[in-house]
Amino acid sequence: MAHPSLQSTNHFITLSSGIEIFYRTAGSPTAPVLVLMHGFPSSSHQYRNLVPLLAHLTGHYIIAPDFPGYGFTVVPDSLKYSYTFTNLTSTFASFLSALNIHKFAAYIFDYGAPILFRYALDHPRAITALISQNGNAYDEGFGAEFWAPIREFWISANSAEDRSKLASLATYAVTKGQYINGTPPSHLNNIAPETYTLDQALMERPGNGDIQLDLLFDYGSNVELYPKFQAWLRESQVPVLAIWGKNDVIFVPAGAEAFKRDVTGKLEVKFLDAGHFAVESHLREIADAIVGFLREVGVLV
Repeated sequence: MAHPSLQSTNHFITLSSGIEIFYRTAGSPTAPVLVLMHGFPSSSHQYRNLVPLLAHLTGHYIIAPDFPGYGFTVVPDSLKYSYTFTNLTSTFASFLSALNIHKFAAYIFDYGAPILFRYALDHPRAITALISQNGNAYDEGFGAEFWAPIREFWISANSAEDRSKLASLATYAVTKGQYINGTPPSHLNNIAPETYTLDQALMERPGNGDIQLDLLFDYGSNVELYPKFQAWLRESQVPVLAIWGKNDVIFVPAGAEAFKRDVTGKLEVKFLDAGHFAVESHLREIADAIVGFLREVGVLV
């Protein structure tokens, strides 16, 4: 639960492109910035409790945006926006620029990871610290069974038949499973049913199913960039906290351990008895780990 003395604030900002970004904030805009980057199939809603809690505990200005195709961000039909990770990253960069943010710490998860790493390739000095909660940048981080049909999709012709094979990934059962699977019984009550219910409702908006398939197809382009992502980690030696739900079958623990190859400076690897959406089941544990990490690397306010 969020700290009662500090609540988050909801905002919309219209970019020069016409895209209207929804985002949540807490803390002082004059404080150092920590950006929380959501994953599939969620939005900044997954950080609704973490945003005010981290603002209270760290003294940072916490920002959590919804990427195009997710949450309450609005992309005008007239833009004919192409849903690729290149474009999501460009939109994210425009969002930061509109808020005059040029240096920040980042919390990455799932889809948020490649967006941040792509941004870092163009802005190699922008990231002051990196918290990766099941945010992958290594081949060994993929759960083989989950990703097998998606890998087949990447090498397909992206035909209607190819796309239909992955339709089950947008069903209520799979959406709920991403939250529930791997969560120990002792923590299941921490997962609010509105999380996966909201995700599913938003994915069922007209046209959104095709957006999700477009991004799944394009995810393979991130894998091609992994050597560059890893080179940035080696060259920047950005401090990294890899805090992982060890029971996640989507991005498995080997993805956390792999950071050790490239981050030879400040690196912490921690495992939680949690699944994919560990921030839902282990909110306080993650928040406390972030506080300790930021204090250790000298960026705690």
